[in-house]
This record gives sequence, structure tokens and C-alpha cells, in this order.
Amino acid sequence: MYNRRKFLATSSRALVGSGISFALPWESLQAKSLVSANDRIQVGVIGVNGMGWSDLRSILKIPEVVVTALCDVDENVLARRKDELAKANIQVTTYTDYRKLLDSADVDVVIIGTPDHWHCLQMVDACQAGKDVYVEKPVGNSIQECRLMSSAQVRYNRAVQCGQWQRSVPHFVDALDFIRSGKLGKIRTVKAWAYQGWMTNILQKPDSAVPAGVHYDLWLGPATSRPFNENRFHFNFRWFWDYAGGLMTDWGVHLIDYALLGMDARYPKSVMALGGKYAYPDGAHETPDTLAAVYEFDGYNMIWEQAQSISNGNYGRDHGISYIGNNGTLVLNRGGWEVIPDEKRMEAVPLQPQRGSGLDLHMINFIEAVKSRRFEQLACPIQAGAHVAEVCQMGNIAYKTNDRIHWNTESGNFAEKPANQLMEAHYHNGYNLPRVG
Repeated sequence: MYNRRKFLATSSRALVGSGISFALPWESLQAKSLVSANDRIQVGVIGVNGMGWSDLRSILKIPEVVVTALCDVDENVLARRKDELAKANIQVTTYTDYRKLLDSADVDVVIIGTPDHWHCLQMVDACQAGKDVYVEKPVGNSIQECRLMSSAQVRYNRAVQCGQWQRSVPHFVDALDFIRSGKLGKIRTVKAWAYQGWMTNILQKPDSAVPAGVHYDLWLGPATSRPFNENRFHFNFRWFWDYAGGLMTDWGVHLIDYALLGMDARYPKSVMALGGKYAYPDGAHETPDTLAAVYEFDGYNMIWEQAQSISNGNYGRDHGISYIGNNGTLVLNRGGWEVIPDEKRMEAVPLQPQRGSGLDLHMINFIEAVKSRRFEQLACPIQAGAHVAEVCQMGNIAYKTNDRIHWNTESGNFAEKPANQLMEAHYHNGYNLPRVG
């Protein structure tokens, strides 16, 4: 059986001992020169403005990996990234249409760093083209898309890793071991939260002409056709339902993922959620800036909280997960984990700090699975990423219906018709939901 702890320990030592500076990934070029052409893994990136670029910088630290192609619908971003690579003597082919990148024989692996509404179509198309895929989270923008993506991986037998890199962080794995030891006693409540104080108001802006160099039709893709508006473009797409699901599917998939992992949980029995645009009622964003969702499981509840423009979350942390047991509470976030005892029922555990780069370890894990073709090695295979994305979508569906909704695990849908309708994806502009078969 694949040993996750052993992999993390071995990979962490490899990173430290490689002599490569990970602040400047281009310094790994000397190591790359020692890799034979037959062993090189050629990577193309679709979407290079945000996380796609961070993912590329990380994966390039692995000696076998070379980048051969970039794709972005904004030619301004594309030119800037091509120039940055050229300074490191890396030459790439650039595209504005991802389908042309997928046609290239010089691409073995695809990184998808586009807005959420593109993930499903691009991942399925990449698998059909025979590429292995690293897809950013959340994997899909609807429950229907998440299911299709899982099916596509099985049908085309490709390595597909979801970008939930916290699964490759050693201290997160250690915290899970402690939770499963039973020392906390019966856990009756699990909380996950994201209080993002840096997120300020998005002021209303008028529609405008499409900026020069932007292929707006390729940016919209299957989303509802609308005039160009700067508020909906690049980073802020996250706060509009056409393209994403707000903080619930942005930070929520990272944190709720560990809330589920710690409890070995699949799907809730019911979900209810309340919130709204409480901080900035007149803001341009559509998704709630404040939200509380309660997920009912057998014997315990999971609570999700989110707030923009507030930093002081639970236990003085702006994000995290807490497992509240009869004997004590384990609090976990990207900075580390600790155990706060309930009276004198157990010993306190002082802060166990973060160590290692989760993104770098996640990329090593992905490439190892690409090479071995043992997909069970993946830290976050598409099925795992799809599962937590579906659970997060449930929270947004409960918010949108303003009702308590009930899940039927056997039928795979809700008892409430309005909630079931919100499970579906709706494609526009001549695009169709991909078929797997």
C-alpha cells in the first residue's frame, strides 16, 4: 500500500538536499541538463495569470520537467510570461486557444489554471487528447461537472491531480493522524472558516470595450454571454456565479476537505446556509461576503463560516479547521496545529509548526504518479477533488434555495426539486457539456 507519510518525509529530504533554491526555480536548469531527452516530461499551461503561473514555477523545480507551451486568452499576460521564461533561456510556443495546445505532440502534461467555469471542459478535452492533467481547484463549477470529470479520468485512464496542495503538507497529515488516534474523544462539532480581511469592496464599474489583446469570447467560453466588465475579469471572477462560487469554493475546498478527511466523511444528510452581502450591500460582487453553513452528519455537525473584510476568525486565526471533541479541540491551519484540552481531560499539544512547501511536494507527488502510472499514489486525485467540490456546492445550493436541503446518498440527489436543478451545468455560446464515452 502507498505510504503517504513515507512519501512526504522522503520528498521533503529530497527538496532540502537538492541544492536548488526554491525561491528562484530557474536555478534548477543545471539539473535539467542532466536529464536525457527520453525522460523529460513536457508541460503546457492553460491560464498563466495566477495559480497557473505559480503551478508552473513549482513544477519546473523538478529536473525531469520542461515547459513547452503556454496558453492564455489575454495576449498581454501571455507575452509577459513568455518574456519571463526567455530570460531563463526557456523558449515556448504560445496559444490563445487551448485546443491548439492540446493538439501539440510536444505536450505530455497539462496544467489548468483557468477560471472555474472552464475546468471541466478543458480537463475532459485534455484527457481525451491523451494528456495527464493537473487541474486547479475547485475542479468543477457544478455537481454535474464534478461527476463528469471523475468519469473522464476513469474512461481515458490519465493521471489527474487536483490542486488541493494542503494534502501534501506534512503537518496537515500529522494532524489527521492525531485526530484518528481517538485522543480527542468523541468529536461532536467540526468547524472550518475563512475570514479574509484583505478582501475589500468591489466598486461598481460600467461595462466597457474589450481591452486590446483580450480574446473575450474565449474567456467567456461556456458561460452566459455578457458585455465585458473589468470587475468580472481576471482575479475577481471568483465573486460571480457565472464563473465560480465565491469563498465557499475558493477557500472552502481547501478547508472543508480536511474537515471531511478528519471525520472520514462522504456526504451530509442535510445542509442549510444563511448569509448575504452584509459587508458591502452595494458592491459589484454576487456571491455572499458573509455566510454560515451547517452540514448535518450522523453524530456531529460541520460548520462553515466565511467573511470578507474581517480577519479575526475562530481561535484568533483568519482561517482553519477545528475538531471539537469531548476531551479537547485540535485547531489546524496553514501555520500548524495544536490541541487545546477541555479542562484536564487530556494533555495540551503545543503548536506543531508548518514545514515544507505544500505546492512543491504536491507537484512531486503528481509527477511521480505520471511516471509510475500508479494513480493511487496521487495525494488528491480527481475523485477526491470532485468530492469536496460537490460538498461545497451543496452549501452554495442551500444558500441559493434559502432552505434546508436533504441529500439522498443512494440516488445521488436532493429531496428538493429546486436544489436538484442547481446541480446541473448550463453551457452557452455554442459550447456543450462534454460527453464521456
